[in-house]
Amino acid sequence: MKNTRLIAATILLALAIGCDAGKSDKTAEQAPGPRQDQPQPGGGRAQIPLWPKDLVIARPDLSGPEAVSVGTKGVAGRPVTWVGNVERPAMTVFPAKGRNTGAAVLVFPGGGYRALAIDLEGSEVCDWLTPKGITCIVLKYRVPGSGHHWDKACKCHKTPKVPMALQDAQRAMNILRHRAREFAIDPHKIGVLGFSAGGHLVAATTNADTLSYTPVDAADAQSSRPAFGVSLYPGHLWDGPALELHPRNHISKHAPPTFILQAQDDPVDDVRNSIVYFLALREAGIPAEMHIYAQGGHAFALRPTPHPVGGWPALVETWLHTIRIL
Repeated sequence: MKNTRLIAATILLALAIGCDAGKSDKTAEQAPGPRQDQPQPGGGRAQIPLWPKDLVIARPDLSGPEAVSVGTKGVAGRPVTWVGNVERPAMTVFPAKGRNTGAAVLVFPGGGYRALAIDLEGSEVCDWLTPKGITCIVLKYRVPGSGHHWDKACKCHKTPKVPMALQDAQRAMNILRHRAREFAIDPHKIGVLGFSAGGHLVAATTNADTLSYTPVDAADAQSSRPAFGVSLYPGHLWDGPALELHPRNHISKHAPPTFILQAQDDPVDDVRNSIVYFLALREAGIPAEMHIYAQGGHAFALRPTPHPVGGWPALVETWLHTIRIL
């Protein structure tokens, strides 16, 4: 069964691993447009490319074709599926189940802007959200090097000249709003949720005051700012030594309500990333809720944990009611 799933994921370029892991979606080849991605078995839709097919996205930095791998170091006793060398970004939509609330969440998997934990911090989020009546969209954004990241070669941090991950996130948001009726979602209730580097991408997307690319079609007439943001164990927001947001990160006075959560013992991204982000939002007058737990480590996502941090999904659900999304 594992081999069957991995083969299916490879054919799909690894995005629609999804809510029913025993089934897969067909890959959509067309540029975004009405009715080009029909519902597929397993509850998800075929992958929706973010950019027109004739738009050249040059990635000379890639070491090879897009690849799927299963990590030897698992989480909660289960392996993690990674996607790397993404040149053609796409998203997969998992429709709400039962009573549709109209709300939607665009999910940003983490992976240090080097690869994407496409199941752990992607499709498994949809297993939680869709039964709540929330449409879930997993974004396969360009990696590696698409955001501020640690470069192993030079043993230094690098910020790309072109913010590819932010471009993909904004483009996905525009397409979702442009096609909101087709996906049965409320264009005013589309938010973002991300883990680790994806948590940083949440901050970048919710605080961006301008579009990070030249508009390509009618979808880009929409607002690319999400209605809310959920940032889980984010990185790249604080680099020390001062307890303040790094200057490369912008805070907008128009940012939406934001939820932040992290564990104090996180060994990968220091908890001060969340703290300085919360303080910066507070200073700008943006409604923000933050939860810091003593234990939990990093990359726990929605898998079982012996620590109280594992109850975070219920906190997010309550918060979504508080800000009137649900």
